[in-house]
Amino acid sequence: MFNASALFDLTGKTALITGSSQGIGYALAEGLGSAGARIVLNGRDQSKLDQAAEKLSDKNIDISIAVADVTDHAAVAEAVNKVEAETGPIDILVNNAGMQHRSPLEDFDAEMFDKLLQTNVASVFHVGQAVAKHMITRKAGKIINIASVQSALARPGIAPYTATKGAVTNLTKGMATDWAPHGLQVNAIAPGYFDTPLNAALVADADFSAWLENRTPARRWGQLPELVGACIFLAGDSSSFVNGHTLFVDGGISACL
Repeated sequence: MFNASALFDLTGKTALITGSSQGIGYALAEGLGSAGARIVLNGRDQSKLDQAAEKLSDKNIDISIAVADVTDHAAVAEAVNKVEAETGPIDILVNNAGMQHRSPLEDFDAEMFDKLLQTNVASVFHVGQAVAKHMITRKAGKIINIASVQSALARPGIAPYTATKGAVTNLTKGMATDWAPHGLQVNAIAPGYFDTPLNAALVADADFSAWLENRTPARRWGQLPELVGACIFLAGDSSSFVNGHTLFVDGGISACL
């Protein structure tokens, strides 16, 4: 008998999630863990990771930590190899680490532009490549890159961020093109405007929130648990023939003028 629930069961799988001590990364760690996956948290701040791990452990989620700077190619390779050796094969990678910086483009700091590129784009390459080398030998693996509604749209003051997230969607396509023949599925999730620490200033801005609610067909901010279902779908057997796709979870904002 066909078991539909098995398509979304991640029991026995190991998921590495970058930038997962808070925000979207933490929510996805909790979500994938609740679906049965062992979770490897990643970030640069040991204390934040310890706090996140403690909270998730209290929810009976199997947790370990991999401290590494995802913009450092050599450090990433070392950390991934250590996880593979000590925790087990990485079945699922979520490339979530990212940052935002707002400034008029004509005044945008060049060093900050480079930092955005390294954090939002280069990290996807570094971690994706390190993990894919192991997945390719096993002929299986799921890579989920976190893009953004800004992959397709733009707003004043965030042009470099928009460029990086557009790059993530195209890098996702390229990864799928190169690695699908080896049994990997590589896709992206493009969140719209979610109530996260990264967006705290915007959430607190009554004028912006009013504009957003009027601009979004769903008429509200997204809530972090609403990203979990998309991630479980892309992480499980349910998406075995989905490759190079960017799934927008944005309340319809990218669908209308």
